[in-house]
Amino acid sequence: MITSFDELLRNRPPWQAVLVWYLRLMAVLLLVAGIIHWARIIGIVPWRGVWFWDMPISWQAVTVFFAVLDLVAAIGLWLTVSWGTVMWLFRVAAQIVIHTAFAGLFGQRPYEIAFYLATVAVYLLLLYLSGRSERQKQ
Repeated sequence: MITSFDELLRNRPPWQAVLVWYLRLMAVLLLVAGIIHWARIIGIVPWRGVWFWDMPISWQAVTVFFAVLDLVAAIGLWLTVSWGTVMWLFRVAAQIVIHTAFAGLFGQRPYEIAFYLATVAVYLLLLYLSGRSERQKQ
C-alpha cells in the first residue's frame, strides 16, 4: 500500500507510459468534443440556445472545422502517432486564436484558454520527463 508521495513517485509507471495515458486522456476529451460538434451540426443539440442552421456563417464554419479536427486529432492521439500531437497542438492554437484575435466574433474565453495552455504545459513536462528517463537508460 502506498503511504507517501515519495513512495508513489518511486512506484509510478515509466514516464513514457504516463505520457501515453495522458495523450489517450486528451484523445477521449477530443472525441467527446468532436461528437458534440457533430451533434450540433446534425441538429441534436443547440449551442447556447442557437441551432446550427441559425448560427452566423462564421460560427458554422468554425463548428465544422472543429468537428473534423477534433476527431482526427483524437484518433492520432489515441494511436500516439506524431501527427496526432501536431493536430492537437494545431487545434489548441486555433482555439486560442479565435478567442483572442477574433474575440469580437467568437467571444473571449479566458478559462478555456487557460485550460488549453495547462494541457500543453503538462504534455511538455511529461515529454521532457519521458525523454530524460530514456536518455538515462542509455
